[in-house]
Amino acid sequence: MNFLWFQPIAVLFPIFLFSFFFCRILRTNSSVSTKRFPPSPPKLPIIGNLHQLGTLPHRSLESLSRKYGDLMLLQLGSKPTLVVSSACAAEQIMKTHDMIFSNRPHLSIPNRLIYNSKDVAFAPYGEYWKQMKSVVVLQLLSSKRVQSFRAVRREEVALMMENIGRLIPFPVNLSKLLIKLTNDVVCRVAFGRKYSGEKDDVANFWEILKGFVELLGNFYLGDYIPWLSWIQRVNGFDAKVGRVANDFDRLLEGILKEHMDRQNMQKNDDQRGDIVKDFLDVLLEVQMNDVVGSQIDKEIIKAQILDVFAAGTDTTYTVLEWAMTELLRHPKILKELQIEVREVVGSKAEVTEDDLEKMNYLRAVIKETLRLHPPIPLLVPRESTKDVKINGYDIVARTHIIVNAWAIQRDPAYWEVPNEFYPERFLNSTLDFKGRDFQLIPFGAGRRQCPGMLFAIVINELVLANLLHRFDWSLPVEGGEALDMGESTGLTAHRKTPLIAKAAPPFSSF
Repeated sequence: MNFLWFQPIAVLFPIFLFSFFFCRILRTNSSVSTKRFPPSPPKLPIIGNLHQLGTLPHRSLESLSRKYGDLMLLQLGSKPTLVVSSACAAEQIMKTHDMIFSNRPHLSIPNRLIYNSKDVAFAPYGEYWKQMKSVVVLQLLSSKRVQSFRAVRREEVALMMENIGRLIPFPVNLSKLLIKLTNDVVCRVAFGRKYSGEKDDVANFWEILKGFVELLGNFYLGDYIPWLSWIQRVNGFDAKVGRVANDFDRLLEGILKEHMDRQNMQKNDDQRGDIVKDFLDVLLEVQMNDVVGSQIDKEIIKAQILDVFAAGTDTTYTVLEWAMTELLRHPKILKELQIEVREVVGSKAEVTEDDLEKMNYLRAVIKETLRLHPPIPLLVPRESTKDVKINGYDIVARTHIIVNAWAIQRDPAYWEVPNEFYPERFLNSTLDFKGRDFQLIPFGAGRRQCPGMLFAIVINELVLANLLHRFDWSLPVEGGEALDMGESTGLTAHRKTPLIAKAAPPFSSF
């Protein structure tokens, strides 16, 4: 977190300090609270516990929870915030009292970037959200729809394998290749074509997308200390958010017009039904047919598409990046997985999605990667809609809720050697990440669980299996323990530095 915003109030700090303690004394003397709140760390005037979040909040909050408990109440500026750091407490939030905790707090950046939070991820809980989730789950991300894009995934994975093959014997920037792959798949699924960033009419597509994802995970001071929101107007942050929002809107307007023109031309084309529809095609049909019983306008369509990008690009490539990182650090596990993949595939040149069903160790590796490296370590915040008791503690309405998936998935109460990469733990276990087992919740659980889970997992499995089938992998420098494991800041915790590795043709032919 950037602390430069402290400087303008440094002179007034003594006045704030005096006012804080004076008001607190008056409040204490006037009434005695009968409520029992969760334990809290000491807090500072005005900012509360904001200074304790650090640059990697999931780690800072995990450290605090070891001292103050799995239900910990922080004061982030003016916002009471409950931090949840155990599977039992998470189950209370996302299952027992899921209805009460299904709302989203108002957050300025998603609100400005995603059309007043008209998407599924950040929209407030209510009838509108229910209708949009129904559209997304049934029309965009159903099992049938995900299967319809098998050819897209196969073609893009094959292209990446060819690109890696051409780079041998030089080191490969796997991070860059994985970003390109996931972006290309999502573009084709959402828009029907790729945007290469070279000769397209939207040549700056990737720069806009990068800025969008980075901003989405940013901390906005005005959400927590409203009267200090002017600081982010002065330092140019507000202008940057507005610029990215406008750039993406212009981009989506052009793509939307392209699709609408094409649909108008093809209204009477009997062959249209045989073509695999992309997400924009589907949303335009939902709009035309009034599927959900309320008018869907262009802003709503664009908001759902932005959700696909936010959830489908950064998070998907992050899992692949960490999976390859851990495999390179653990050559024996890499070899074990490679043996399974090559035995299943045999002499075929590529892994198909039908082959994946037979790869139990591959699924274990994916689960263990999601456990140690959840793409979003602090799940998207929730907000309580009414007063409720959790484990004997009073949680008041409009409290923000942060579920620390990273801490829960490394909790020694549920996991042996919790910080070790050990896929074998899942081989004879029914534990899964689908929202039933609260010690493993990389996609969340309950009403607000990520609806794109199936879409992401099939890409992760297919790419990882093909990488290990087609090539032998090693680090450019011997010694996996020396590999930088630093995490980036922001909503998504990907690697701080790109993953560089060496690919080589396998010794055995296939």
